[in-house]
Amino acid sequence: MGDAKYRRVLLKLSGEAFADERSSISPAVVESIASQLADVVEHGVEVGVVVGGGNIFRGTAPQAHGMDRSSADNMGMLATVINALALQDACEKHGLRTRVQSAVSMQELCEPYIRRRAIRHLEKGRLVIFAAGLGAPYFSTDTAAAQRALEIDAEAILKATKVDGVYDKDPQRHADAVRFDALTYLDALARGLKIMDATAISLCMDNALPIIVFELLCEGNIRRVVAGEPIGTLVHAGDATGGSG
Repeated sequence: MGDAKYRRVLLKLSGEAFADERSSISPAVVESIASQLADVVEHGVEVGVVVGGGNIFRGTAPQAHGMDRSSADNMGMLATVINALALQDACEKHGLRTRVQSAVSMQELCEPYIRRRAIRHLEKGRLVIFAAGLGAPYFSTDTAAAQRALEIDAEAILKATKVDGVYDKDPQRHADAVRFDALTYLDALARGLKIMDATAISLCMDNALPIIVFELLCEGNIRRVVAGEPIGTLVHAGDATGGSG
C-alpha cells in the first residue's frame, strides 16, 4: 500500500464490535477484523489497536448497578484483555506478528504497556493491541485510544462502528437521519454526538489528531480509510461539512 495516506494509525474497537446475535465474541466477526488488519499491516502501515470490553462487562452498564464504580471499572478492564487475546489469536492465524500490551500488569498473559517498546514493535511491523484501557477507573477506552494514539505518534484515530459514519440522529430509528462527511471537534462536542466521549474528543482537538468514523464490517474498509478514500466521517479542526444523507 505505497499510496497509503497514513503511515501509522490507531484503530479503536468497541467491545460490541466483537459480538453478534449469538455470541459475545463471534469467531466470524473477529476473523473479519483480523483479515482486514492483515491486509493493511502487510502493506506497510503501522497499526495499534485499542479494544473495549462492553460485550462482556462495562463498569457503567446496568449489570454493574449497585457495585462500587472502581471495582466495576476494574472488571471492565479485564474484559478488554479477553477481547485483545481473541483478536491476537485471529490475527496470528493470518500470519501477523502481534503483541498485546496491558495497562494492568498480567505478565503471564501479555506485556506491560511501555510506550517505547510499543513504538519499537510498530516499527518492526508488529500489530500492537492495547488492553486494560489506561489502567485506572473512571476513564473510558475512548480516552485510552486518544491517549495511546498520541503516545505512539499515530497520524489518525480510526473509530470503527456498525454504521457508515456520524449522523445527526440514530439512522436505525430515524429514516431522515443525515450523515456528515466532516465535522469539527467543537461541533461534535456542541451537538453531543456519540463519536467518542468528551475527554477523548478534547484530547484529539488539543493535539489536532483527526478521527475517522467508519463502518467496520464492510470488507476492505480499514484499507480504504488508511488509503485516504472519502468514506465515513472525518472529525478534525477544519470547517464542518454538511451531510451526504
